[in-house]
Amino acid sequence: MTTNATPDASQIGWFAADAWCASIRAMLLDAPSPPSHQRAHGTAELALVAGPAEARLRHLYNAAPLRWLFPDADPGDPKIGALVNVAGGLAGGDSLRSTVSLGPGARFTATTPAAEKIYRSLGDETNIACTLQVDATACCEWLPQETILFDGARLRRRIDIALAPDAVLLAAEMLVLGRAAHGERFARGSLFDRWRVRRGGQLVWADALRIADPTATGAHPFALAGANAMGTMLLAMPDAAAHREQARDLAGGGASLVAPGLLLLRWLGEAGAVRAAVAAAVAALRASALGHPARLPRLWRT
Repeated sequence: MTTNATPDASQIGWFAADAWCASIRAMLLDAPSPPSHQRAHGTAELALVAGPAEARLRHLYNAAPLRWLFPDADPGDPKIGALVNVAGGLAGGDSLRSTVSLGPGARFTATTPAAEKIYRSLGDETNIACTLQVDATACCEWLPQETILFDGARLRRRIDIALAPDAVLLAAEMLVLGRAAHGERFARGSLFDRWRVRRGGQLVWADALRIADPTATGAHPFALAGANAMGTMLLAMPDAAAHREQARDLAGGGASLVAPGLLLLRWLGEAGAVRAAVAAAVAALRASALGHPARLPRLWRT
């Protein structure tokens, strides 16, 4: 004899709870993964060769958000290129890669129309990579305007330079830690800035700066000592030593011949003062060492 038992209220409650848990598990398993933030990965490749009047293009490749533009050069200046980030700034996870290659005898000035902004990161680093190759008797000016790190930014930058034995280079980079005009300090975030210079295939200068704790580094007397900006300039040419005394005057003593044919100038201080000092050194050295007019590139002045 078979008996069909009717479940009591407690059993019905357990059945309902199990069914509810199963439905929640199914929903979690079927749910889409969290959306990822859209990131920018820009590339700009430029190669030039000497021309009858000015350098001419041999290779040009742009991938958004980077783009090379070529405004008219001022009288007496070499061909000029403006490296533009059309996105207006960089966030964590973004990356930029730029390369400039000058053939024998080519002369070229690379600059930017404005400061590069590195925004507060949600965790990922912003990566910037720059490669310069300057062949025999060529002359390259790498003169971007400053890079500004917002509070909370995380930047990793590397600059690789390859020079022929008789190539000439004037390169300047500025870093501003925090938006100085807003009174902002770089209290959170990180910075890793690495330079490598090779002459004739041999490494002649290597430098790296790492800031993992901006608060401690910024205040430490043997680190930034309260400064919110720094500038670095390189003059590479066979007779760079002839400009050593001028470089020391321009850098307030912060200049030295770090390798044969390689002058290094450094500034540390308030953002406006560092920019003014770097600008004065650019104008002076491009005239005395490179034979260019004693002025800044046009985009610095507009």
